[in-house]
Amino acid sequence: MTRYLLDTNHLSPLVSVGHPLRQRILAQRRRGDDFALPVPALTELLYGIHLTLRAVQNLAEWQRLQHSLGLYPINQLEAELAAELQTSLRRRGWQLATVDALIAAVALRHDLTLLTTDGDFAAVPGLVCENWLR
Repeated sequence: MTRYLLDTNHLSPLVSVGHPLRQRILAQRRRGDDFALPVPALTELLYGIHLTLRAVQNLAEWQRLQHSLGLYPINQLEAELAAELQTSLRRRGWQLATVDALIAAVALRHDLTLLTTDGDFAAVPGLVCENWLR
């Protein structure tokens, strides 16, 4: 069993019933893999949904799906780790946004594989990333 953390770019397609990524994630769940999201990605997802023309439909679909996914809150440990990551990367010439640093901290702290298209995560030491949208 693999435990995955969804970045926003892998989370948002889940509200589209026919999207191939949704089908793949649901199939992997049936095989025993675990999928969760960090609170910052949930915030970005809901904000994005509210901006779409299909907001009502997408919110309804999210309501149906959300119970099948885990949710990782941000606490002091993740906040401290995120700040350390940002500082360390900045000293090496990399810029990592605070939301991305928080997501990376959750993945690292809980030993999760991050599903993302965001190349900024490649600079985070020890972070395992996969892109299922290629």
